[in-house]
Amino acid sequence: MDTPSPAVVTVRSLTKRFGPDGPPALDALDAEILPGEITGLVGPDGAGKTTLIRLMTGLMAPTEGHVEVFGNDTRTRAQAVQEAIGYMPQRFGLYEDLSVLENLTLYAELRGLPEQDRPEVFAELLRFTDLARFTARLAGRLSGGMKQKLGLACALLKKPRLLLLDEPGVGVDPISRRELWSMVENLTREGIAVVWSTAYLDEAEACSRVLLLNEGKLLFAGPPGQLTGRTRGRVFRVSGFQGRKRDVLAGLLEDPLVSDGVIQGEALRLVLRQESPPERLQGMVMVPAEPRFEDSFVDLLGGGPGGRSVLAENTREFPKDDPKPAIEARGLTRMFGDFTAAADITFSVPRGEIFGLLGPNGAGKSTTFKMLCGLLKPTRGEGRVAGFDLRRDGANARNRLGYMAQKFSLYGDLSVAQNLDFFAGVYGLDRASRRARTRMMTEIFDLGPYARQSARDLPLGLKQRLALACSVMHEPDVLFLDEPTSGVDPITRREFWTHINGLVERGVSVLVTTHFMDEAEYCDRISLIYRGRSIALGSPDDLKASARSDDLPDPTMEDAFIALIRKSGADGEPKGGTVS
Repeated sequence: MDTPSPAVVTVRSLTKRFGPDGPPALDALDAEILPGEITGLVGPDGAGKTTLIRLMTGLMAPTEGHVEVFGNDTRTRAQAVQEAIGYMPQRFGLYEDLSVLENLTLYAELRGLPEQDRPEVFAELLRFTDLARFTARLAGRLSGGMKQKLGLACALLKKPRLLLLDEPGVGVDPISRRELWSMVENLTREGIAVVWSTAYLDEAEACSRVLLLNEGKLLFAGPPGQLTGRTRGRVFRVSGFQGRKRDVLAGLLEDPLVSDGVIQGEALRLVLRQESPPERLQGMVMVPAEPRFEDSFVDLLGGGPGGRSVLAENTREFPKDDPKPAIEARGLTRMFGDFTAAADITFSVPRGEIFGLLGPNGAGKSTTFKMLCGLLKPTRGEGRVAGFDLRRDGANARNRLGYMAQKFSLYGDLSVAQNLDFFAGVYGLDRASRRARTRMMTEIFDLGPYARQSARDLPLGLKQRLALACSVMHEPDVLFLDEPTSGVDPITRREFWTHINGLVERGVSVLVTTHFMDEAEYCDRISLIYRGRSIALGSPDDLKASARSDDLPDPTMEDAFIALIRKSGADGEPKGGTVS
């Protein structure tokens, strides 16, 4: 007699197509989800992650094959499935004009939670998510991390046996992501099965098991350490090179023996296709590095996109020896009533440099960002872009900068082609330049197949490509990128940074915010903002060195971020200053 499977979810020969002639979004998948474990669901944009989660909820029917949840076929017993699960969708599904408590009450009604049980359940969830102090706050006024905690609370209203989380960490700072992770780990100790879809591969590395999808196919299923081990002996930290690090990296990424590479402070991190280094690495200092899940993920998918940026090659060169800063903040302060969102922010960014603004959700990064873009008037202080004072010469300053907003800010009702044409017109390009630049952006970002599609219906990675294309339409010499790769998979992120690095080599100056701590390593300098103030200013290596201790002899950028925030909080009011 066969022993019944302990699996919570069983997927057999699962295929899903959208349209009779379309390629399969999922192609003949076999997988299992086990109780008391976090199963990571990873893969590039369009790999089929969200489709698989929706099939597990019973909200969507397979084209072929079967999905069973607790023995219930999702085709025939969808209601029984939905009563046993909690589901947190990728997009914030709560009501922004309702308070925290009102959202909980609404979802309790929708989930059929008896009224007499609600006070006890609400109190437990508010304690669990640390939202008890914010019950009257509108959901739309919560920080990114708090929104995700509220979404998690709503998914847990009727204690589920299976929790499906579709990218819960998107747009959330490292401290809030660690808190979310800790909460979910506590749930698995009660035997709850969790599926955690993620673009953050450090999260995938902490899962019990991982399902890696690409173009609808399952490439790997098992403990993440098994995949990470594929690149052991092929990962190196490289230093001692001559020339600018971005230019050196671009050349190395064109070498067929280099699978992947990124900037890591003043050094480079390379993944080779073989253990012996290529000739162009001769003379450089190569130190073996511990492989990461992301190294093997990119390697398994065939490696990164290379180091050549067609966008940069088609952008004019700006003089790097201009003594005037490209971006300058002098005592920038912004108050909303009695609340100080940003206080005395001061830094300057020279030509051809990437400057990062880091900090927890709600720290004041976006406020600082908007003041320097001319979108928000400072209460005190001044900002300059390309030498223009934003108060007196705002129009001239805006003509010199490109801006990519944190949230997709293009026109959803317009097609891809119409958005490109519209922004070319907004930036004042003449008819001939407009046609030429629109055609060029369509080719560079591979937007041709989607030219007539509404922007709102694009997958996230394509939306971000379109947003970047629109922001550089007029060849700006200053680029403002507010979390440009939030929620985007590692391959697409590398594509973005190939373009950004290439533009910087042409003399473009970049101000960027990010919650990906490996991306923070790509910056030349960083200002760490907390409670509206700059608490640290220096290079990535400076910030990591400041967090070094006996317990953390070789801190990561995330370790440094958390250590500096906690030190500032423990000391009382945050202090400005620099890290030398």
